[in-house]
Amino acid sequence: MKFIRTLAAGVAAAAIATPVLAQSCLQPAERTAMEVRALQSQLMVAAIACGQTDQYNAFVSRNQRDLAQAFRTVEAHFKRVHGNSQGQRQLDNYITQLANAQSQDGIDQGTFFCSNVTPLFKQAMAETGPARLASVSYQSNLVVPYALDTCDAAATPARQTTPARRANRTRTASR
Repeated sequence: MKFIRTLAAGVAAAAIATPVLAQSCLQPAERTAMEVRALQSQLMVAAIACGQTDQYNAFVSRNQRDLAQAFRTVEAHFKRVHGNSQGQRQLDNYITQLANAQSQDGIDQGTFFCSNVTPLFKQAMAETGPARLASVSYQSNLVVPYALDTCDAAATPARQTTPARRANRTRTASR
């Protein structure tokens, strides 16, 4: 009898938790938007740290519509998951964490950062549209300080963890 109660409690908990988990996971468009925001943030850090403001401004001008849409999509995600007022606070925290993580990644790469990130401008300028920009971000293993678990996990491969990405970049840069 105890087993049946335990099993029933587990099933009930799973039934209650499933909608919450589904609500907090990223929709595919939200994940794409997070990747685009990571790319923009990385390029912004590079513009400041490496004196590449002209390249960054050209990227923003060329992709202004896609960057604005990505921001709106990320904003909608946080409001969907956390509600309007808390969602705005969480969005602000995320943007700060993203900039800090991107900056820290640059610091971790040390003197190799500028030479490592310079090709990223060329790659980003060669692509158009959110999916292609997100692909540049994903393939470059850019730091994203947010769990990128998509609601349809089978559709999107997992990213490397941040320490592994940093270790790979450092090894690549020192060759």
